[in-house]
Amino acid sequence: MKAKASALLRPLSRAGFWLKTGASLAVLALTMVALDLAFPPPMEAARSGSLIVTDARGIPLRAFPTEDGRWRLRANLENTDPLFIEALIGVEDERFYSHWGVDVLAVVRASGQALTNGRIVSGASTITMQTARLLEPRPRNLGSKLIEMFRAFQLERRLSKDEILELYLTLTPYGGNLEGLRSASWAYFGREPDRLSDDQIALLLALPQSPEVRRPDLRLENARAARARLLERMTELELISVARADEAAELPLPGRHAFPALGWHASAQIRDAALTAQIEDERFGMPLEDIRSTLDAGLQTALESMLRDAALELSPEVQISAIVVETESRSVRAMVGSASRERAGGWIDLTSSARSPGSTLKPFIYGIAFDDGVAMPDTFIEDLPARFNSYRPENFDRSFRGQVRISDALQHSLNVPAVLALDRIGPERFASSLELAGVPLRIHGSSSRDAGLALALGGVGMTVQDLALLYAGLGDHGLMRPLAWTEAELAEREGEAGRRFMSDGSAQEIIDILQSAPQPSGRMPSRLTQNAPEIAFKTGTSYGFRDAWAAGIARGHVVVVWVGRADGAPRPGETGRLAALPLLFSVFDRVSDELGVTGSAQDRLVAEQADTPLHTMARFGNHDDPPLILFPPEDVTLMQRSADHPNPGYVLAGRGSGPLRWFVDGEPIEEDAAGAPYWVPQSPGFYDLSAVDPNGREAQVSVRVQAF
Repeated sequence: MKAKASALLRPLSRAGFWLKTGASLAVLALTMVALDLAFPPPMEAARSGSLIVTDARGIPLRAFPTEDGRWRLRANLENTDPLFIEALIGVEDERFYSHWGVDVLAVVRASGQALTNGRIVSGASTITMQTARLLEPRPRNLGSKLIEMFRAFQLERRLSKDEILELYLTLTPYGGNLEGLRSASWAYFGREPDRLSDDQIALLLALPQSPEVRRPDLRLENARAARARLLERMTELELISVARADEAAELPLPGRHAFPALGWHASAQIRDAALTAQIEDERFGMPLEDIRSTLDAGLQTALESMLRDAALELSPEVQISAIVVETESRSVRAMVGSASRERAGGWIDLTSSARSPGSTLKPFIYGIAFDDGVAMPDTFIEDLPARFNSYRPENFDRSFRGQVRISDALQHSLNVPAVLALDRIGPERFASSLELAGVPLRIHGSSSRDAGLALALGGVGMTVQDLALLYAGLGDHGLMRPLAWTEAELAEREGEAGRRFMSDGSAQEIIDILQSAPQPSGRMPSRLTQNAPEIAFKTGTSYGFRDAWAAGIARGHVVVVWVGRADGAPRPGETGRLAALPLLFSVFDRVSDELGVTGSAQDRLVAEQADTPLHTMARFGNHDDPPLILFPPEDVTLMQRSADHPNPGYVLAGRGSGPLRWFVDGEPIEEDAAGAPYWVPQSPGFYDLSAVDPNGREAQVSVRVQAF
């Protein structure tokens, strides 16, 4: 017997045997690596997922299906009930965390049972193999099983166990157009799967095994029976007691819920921006499903309800849109594109539709005039008939008041004084300032990009979002910065300096004037009302009563409201003061309620009053300040107009102790017919501009001219 055993073992003791065995294993390993590199696992399905836009606290606002209409929400183990994970592994793959993709013991067991019984009794697919099958569906046969094993090996090489589990829970079918645990949880329970009851866990475990046969919304009895079997299996695994299982089995089955659809237009804008930026998950190259916005779910809900109720009192073709922005951070806290999608034009995002802004730009015209030192709030200005070439502005009521203070002209929105102020500072300069602030000029019905003096009365297209940007800058000491829609944008822009539109002193003077404007009908002045926000507001009405506007600043927030028809048809008699201003005040009330914004008489408008800005006192008679270049600002890019343009150059503006002499790259600049320094760039490029006062003091800026 010993001799026979020795004869059998003798070949194993030879060196050649081990060399051949080692070589074979090396060839096999190299072959596997080569195949792995040549035929990587298909991850296309993992890269196409549904998107969820959440508010700043992570509360879901709106979910978006995939392009083919499926709900496939990315799973996250950190936000998944631990008992569900434990039950899933116990039911589907008890050695999931110990095998390398294929459970050899399960394969041996299943093969033995099949040989003994003449049929397949139990499966041997691991969670990793099932994930491979979900990524690359194939017919259920032996060849497909071998491919799944190879793919499982590939996935285990590339991903951690938790990543494989998340991918599996993202792709698992749950019937109909539902894929993944989160999709099923939202569809059947209306919430995330972070806390699940026993009956919910059992149902979510049972559905993927036969998703169409066991759907609770279509096949109630099948779903009930499958849930009961899974509850029994959970007791066998000692995850729950028999009493808990019996109690869970008697609970009613859920129906199908709608996915979140709050902030319809705002969420769509945020989603589109994320897709354009190609935000991808660093592990699977899969688009992020949860985009955390700056919106507040409570305020968004309140604003949608408020505008919907307000629209019910108007004719069916009238729409309302509004936006709320936090001044300091520029975070968009709520935005409603239309009062109702069931009303005419309701599917259009009317906060991004360009409309005539009426008189809402007047505060910014006067702010620049204050900066130039040509006016102050108490400066008298003529409100009399005036003609500017062929342009002859009139006041809204077609009457004139003679000599008025600028503060009164702004509070009562007089047209002629605003046009006079714009003519003094220059419409080209004002238009450039708007574009530099981040507001593109949209001029319709003209081959020219110049709106001229009509800018003062709304002769340019503006959106609700544009005005929110401008008024947020007004409330932030005259500094302009873009609106922020996501937490990622806020993080990227932290510490970023804004573009100055007007000085802090001028901005505060404009705000003081707007705060003192007559209150809307039925509103008690805020100074007489305890804890009421003191709102600096401006209304606007476009030509022909097509657009009614109201924009306001209070307690660190900006609100802009638009009322009108989506098709631009007129609404005779409906002004910004009548149609939009009452809503503006109501929105500020809700901002205080929902965001908990309160303040004293000293901090109703801004949280902190800035120090007196440089050069503010120059307009009050101090002539010792050095010269200051107001336009163009430092490091700006100016767009080069063509030579045949009516105004191919730029009017330069500055302030000093006397008349300024202007130079470009050391060469003097000529004055135009009105006596203003007028510069026509010779070609695109970089230029150094300087202004010198009578005392020889110099101010310099560097600018770039770019062709368009």
